Amino acid sequence: MKIMNGIIPLVMVVVIFPVAHAGIIHVPAEQATIQEGISAASIGDTVLVAEGQYFENINFRGKNITVASMYIMDSDTAHIRNTIIDGSNPSNPDTASCVIISSGEDSTALLQGFTLTGGTGTKWRDIHNSYLYREGGGILIELSSPTIKNNLIVDNEAVNRSGVSSAGGGGIRIGDGNPIIESNVLISNHGHYGAGIVLNYATGTIRNNIIWRNGGGADYGGGGIWAFAVGPSTIDNNTIVQNSSSSTGGGIVVWATSIIARNNILWGNIADSGGPQIYLNSGGLAEISYSDIDGGWTGEGNIDGQPLFTPKGFYLTTDSPCIDAGNPDQSFYDPPNPSQPDSALWPSMGLLRNDMGAYGGAHRAIHPYFEDYVSVDESDPQNSLPGSCSLFQNYPNPFNNSTIIQFQLEKASIVKLEVYNLRGEKVATLVNCNMDKGIHQVAWESSNYASGIYFYELSDNITTLVRRMTMMK
Repeated sequence: MKIMNGIIPLVMVVVIFPVAHAGIIHVPAEQATIQEGISAASIGDTVLVAEGQYFENINFRGKNITVASMYIMDSDTAHIRNTIIDGSNPSNPDTASCVIISSGEDSTALLQGFTLTGGTGTKWRDIHNSYLYREGGGILIELSSPTIKNNLIVDNEAVNRSGVSSAGGGGIRIGDGNPIIESNVLISNHGHYGAGIVLNYATGTIRNNIIWRNGGGADYGGGGIWAFAVGPSTIDNNTIVQNSSSSTGGGIVVWATSIIARNNILWGNIADSGGPQIYLNSGGLAEISYSDIDGGWTGEGNIDGQPLFTPKGFYLTTDSPCIDAGNPDQSFYDPPNPSQPDSALWPSMGLLRNDMGAYGGAHRAIHPYFEDYVSVDESDPQNSLPGSCSLFQNYPNPFNNSTIIQFQLEKASIVKLEVYNLRGEKVATLVNCNMDKGIHQVAWESSNYASGIYFYELSDNITTLVRRMTMMK
């Protein structure tokens, strides 16, 4: 599951969640699967999952319990990368989210410390219009308000429209609840709306997450976050960068609802039909303050300046205008450095005033680097996210007989998009022509090719980018 060039960040917090007084069910030592551990758990218990790859699609089934990797015990983020819930082999293709929380669970229902991948969403009837949708590739939350912390949510999708009105919420779908989504990393998830996160008739607290390179939005927009009805949701101290929508709202869509967004960085997001960073639809309202918005946005304390990220990890360099530029109220302060109480504790920077982005504030995340998530491709997503083109992860992936490849051009260019097998032999040329600036997508019909790993290469006269994909028949 190597997906990006550069080191992909995972998230940890300083405080270890207390589990000493709860019953602990060990997986697989005591129960063979995570779902069996949930079935055996009582309210308040912890299902503690050892490292490994678990091909499961789990359901909390109304239990206010903790389901966590060993990260919860020692804050070693290696447990996050090594404890994988892989939803790619569901017993029912219409119940294919990695995690379902849909039976009235409250904030004491906690999911913490996993990699969630391979989910393709759950067929779900919206109680507000009776239409069927496929939603929540990584996590489906409905009529519930759980806490989701310190997870890597990567390469999930909600794109299959078969038998449904649409499909969205590739990373997380939230409906009719008020969850806390904190210190997660969402990367390369896809959906026809809300590729990263969907908030549908829901409120919620979305804070200190990195939402990077999620894409889709063809039906209703929203590459990073898509919010519809009810509200307001609180969106604080997130880094939302390089997401894409083939319609509106590359970063955030606010549709007939409202959001309160503070101390965020929205940079380098793209949309074909308007609102590359933020798009307001049908009376949507956005109270945005103390945020760095690419292209600017009216609001108290907002800036429009290069974030000046480090080459890897989205840390702020010492010259970043986002340092000490968040909301000045003490309730938003960064944690103090014990040895220098007037200075912020790393990875927060500068003095105690809030830093914009995922590293600012009391809940700020720490994102160590992991070699396992280095790709064979792409340039570092730093500063203004330079480069003549961008190449996104294909979807679905893995795939059967066809897959979609999406790329973005910064200017009109002559480009080639070619497919190679593991022996380095070219097996297909998908594009070889002059193309306009913007987002493009191409289908590879692969029914005549054998299962296995393939590489697709995008090149112009400046940049060559390569990604890996897997065909399974």
